[in-house]
Amino acid sequence: MVFNAPYAEDDAAMASRLLAARWNGEQRQFIQAMARHLIETIRARGNPFGGIEDLLREYAISSTEGVALMVLAEALLRIPEDSTADHLIEDKLRTGDFLHHQAKSESLLVNAAVWALGISARIIQPDEMPASILSQLAKRLGLPTLRVAARQAVRALGNHFILGQTIEEALTRAQAGQAAHYRYSFDILGEGARTAEDARHYVRSYAAAIDAIGQAAGHAPLPNRPGISVKLSALHPRFEALSRERVMRELVPNVTALARQAKSHDLNLTIDAEEADRLELTLDVFAAVIADSSTAGWDGFGLAVQAYQKRADAVIDHVAALARAHSRRLMVRLVKGAYWDTEIKRAQERGLDDYPVFTRKAMTDLNYMACARKLLGLRPLLYPQFATHNALTVAALVQAAGNFDGYEFQRLHGMGEALYSTLLDDNRGAACRIYAPVGGHRELLGYLVRRFLENGANSSFVSVVTDKAVAIEDLLKDPADIIGASAAARSRAIPLPRDLYGPDRINSSGLEFGHRASLDGLLAEAGKAIQPRALAAPVIDGNVIPGAARASISPIDGTTTAGEVVMSDASVADRAVAAARAGFAAWSMQDVEMRAATLERASDLIEKRRGRLLHLLAVEAGKTLDDAVTEIREAVDFCRYYASEARRLFGDGQRMPGPTGESNVLAWRPRGVFIAISPWNFPLAIFVGQIAAALACGNTVVAKPAEQTPLIAAEAVRILHEAGLPASALHFVPGDGAIGALLVAHPDVAGVVFTGSTEVARAINRTLAAKEGPIVPLIAETGGVNAMLVDATALPEQVADDVLASAFRSTGQRCSSLRLLCIQDDVADRMIDVIVGAARELKIGDPRDPSTHIGPVIDREAKGRLDDHIAAMMQSARLHYAGTAPTAGTYVAPHLFELDRPEALTEEVFGPILHVVRYAVADFDRIIEAIGKSGYGLTLGIHSRIDDVVAQVTQRLPIGNVYVNRSMIGAVVGVQPFGGCGLSGTGPKAGGPHYLPRFATEQTLTINSAATGGNAALISGCE
Repeated sequence: MVFNAPYAEDDAAMASRLLAARWNGEQRQFIQAMARHLIETIRARGNPFGGIEDLLREYAISSTEGVALMVLAEALLRIPEDSTADHLIEDKLRTGDFLHHQAKSESLLVNAAVWALGISARIIQPDEMPASILSQLAKRLGLPTLRVAARQAVRALGNHFILGQTIEEALTRAQAGQAAHYRYSFDILGEGARTAEDARHYVRSYAAAIDAIGQAAGHAPLPNRPGISVKLSALHPRFEALSRERVMRELVPNVTALARQAKSHDLNLTIDAEEADRLELTLDVFAAVIADSSTAGWDGFGLAVQAYQKRADAVIDHVAALARAHSRRLMVRLVKGAYWDTEIKRAQERGLDDYPVFTRKAMTDLNYMACARKLLGLRPLLYPQFATHNALTVAALVQAAGNFDGYEFQRLHGMGEALYSTLLDDNRGAACRIYAPVGGHRELLGYLVRRFLENGANSSFVSVVTDKAVAIEDLLKDPADIIGASAAARSRAIPLPRDLYGPDRINSSGLEFGHRASLDGLLAEAGKAIQPRALAAPVIDGNVIPGAARASISPIDGTTTAGEVVMSDASVADRAVAAARAGFAAWSMQDVEMRAATLERASDLIEKRRGRLLHLLAVEAGKTLDDAVTEIREAVDFCRYYASEARRLFGDGQRMPGPTGESNVLAWRPRGVFIAISPWNFPLAIFVGQIAAALACGNTVVAKPAEQTPLIAAEAVRILHEAGLPASALHFVPGDGAIGALLVAHPDVAGVVFTGSTEVARAINRTLAAKEGPIVPLIAETGGVNAMLVDATALPEQVADDVLASAFRSTGQRCSSLRLLCIQDDVADRMIDVIVGAARELKIGDPRDPSTHIGPVIDREAKGRLDDHIAAMMQSARLHYAGTAPTAGTYVAPHLFELDRPEALTEEVFGPILHVVRYAVADFDRIIEAIGKSGYGLTLGIHSRIDDVVAQVTQRLPIGNVYVNRSMIGAVVGVQPFGGCGLSGTGPKAGGPHYLPRFATEQTLTINSAATGGNAALISGCE
């Protein structure tokens, strides 16, 4: 039984259905009255200690102080070294105005926090003290004490929001006092698994917890028994759609074993909901466990469903169908959702057609109730579990259910206490289960921050329910009334992903690999595009120049023929430049709108031909599916961005100020013939980007692709000509480095744009400098010894994710790829262990297989250089990891070596080889200095929660692209203009607002408008 639903249905269409199910007058009256009673009771009861509601009201996450506290809580306890902890505390308490904050809460916890933060802020802000000497002394004496206090405060916060640091402690608390009136679902805290050992650890932890819960569960029948929540991403290091076969093979047996164990104790085991791209894979695992005969007859298996996902309704239908098919009752926990911001960003980054989640909270609330009604109607086939802290939602659920039979409410431990105490006191038949996190304080941090983000927005009921300044009527607004009409279902503040860049250009179209139908369609497109056999031959004035063809052999296996190539000779190169010169006058005179429209048509054709391009990128360049899709999108973005920029720059010109009676206009003019020499590592995106930039300005182009990847370039040239580009404006000259040198040296060349090695860029520069005639500009982007700095405040799992992407995606063959990883020695062992363990889980092999993470390097020459470097490192460095690569083809497995100092890496190593250096806090300045002295300045990564560290490093290192707390690859056109300085390029940055002017010259037109005898405009305007 396969789940199939639209990934991101239109909001308005969904709103039409949801708004049709409004409450009638009597129902609405009941809901309003009950919700009002609950809110009044919450406000009357309060919480003398203080809950998350009070803390959120005191320091809203939209405030500077709220953000600072969130970062402090997230990072502080994982820092083992005192000076870094002090630096973090000082950095965050300098943010905002803790010093003058006036407490609004009556709770002990919140008032203590306000007082402590104010005192702390005074200690670390000596400017507020009357005497600077005394204030500096106070700072020196105060920080160690403050550090201890801050750590204790975060631990106290943790004790309030986790039930226990161990399952035994949690069980003891669950059986004590008022807590004994609730059911429990225990959640073992922690990040998703990055390594196989992580996954094994979580399997053992879940298994031990199930036994402990079972032994303490008593004799009540389901559903009145405790349970456990299981996160599938914690049980497998590659829980991702493209690794589906491996996940099903390796993960399903472990989940089934846990399910059997839970069945043996007759417990509830719920599969937690995760991000939207993992939904279909989650449902596959869920269905496989249900189908296993060993779980038959057990009614405790369940699934969490997120109402903010547009597919929630379809998920419930699917779960109900599974229950019928296997004659089982299944549990369904309905939640509103916890990853909303992540889903919005991911959809924008991926260029999806729409969002998989609603963009207005009221739509989520509407969908929640629609799903709830469906679940209630499916009793007893399904056992609904309604997780909410919203009094209005609780009242609506009671109205929809008509009674308290056959379902339960759920709340998070540490939240919603007053709400559910009131509900249970008023209604003896009501049942509530507490979702209780269990784990150490370090594991709490990510969970706690997510809860703050989820519930801290101004639109969240939790953040305002205790605020008596907010009228109760405002909390009782029906979501249907808030939306009003289907046309208002979508947030005006959040554009569709395609409209992310406003009216100037359309975002390139992508797809979600986690949507099976989209992925299957993409693979089908690539499969159909194998024929005809690819051919790359010189093209001059639209005519293919014949010649002896050679086979282009794929790096995948050394035997597959990617296509045939006809190489250019010196006469072809000379003819191409002459043709481009002849075509310059006509193309340069074309209106800018025509040039821009041509590029936009080309962008549309690139998207239309993505199947063909995917095939060629795999067989000729060794690109994995993910990398190939990303490159196609980048090529599209270049065309659209430069079209937009050309309209801005090459329109009517810029009017300049001047004296009356005179007109002054500054305009851009094309230079002439440009030689575009592109690399093999981005054979489509950079090839198209260089050409599009030159053409947008009115130049004509002779394009020479990399010798290794002419087939992809030839396909791009065909697309550009088909889009309406005159044949005389673009000429194609495949060839080796000697042909490139001839083109550069040609006397009619007006400019060169080049991406490749620093050595070749130097050679081009020397050639251009030696030429007679006009000085010819060189626009060069070269490589770099790109470093990433990681301090003790960074999250190891996030670092591992970003290091793997930065160092090993595209087989390390990006100009921006990470080469040198510098880690604070206090956390280096843990960081390296996670990175190595995660690297072991990467699949190396044929890039035509969607599950492959690392394909081949480009050719045997590149492989030879990398093998030689590995051999040298084996003798001079400490090996942490050496992967295993296929023997056929040109594969190089990931390697990680430790060096004793950053200066030991003297050159760019263009492949999946990562070098790591440890540094002491006292040596941080020396590390920065060493990175600067390398002479390269392309990309830099920083992983730190300390703003001051980020500012210090950024100011001291003139690096072209700096990335903080994320990967350092994948620059987006028009968002992160890409290019370096020093040994890394000449600038300006590709995909940026200063790029096109380098392809043009400036012209100022001054007209004396008073030359005919006087300034009539001035005279007529005078009194």
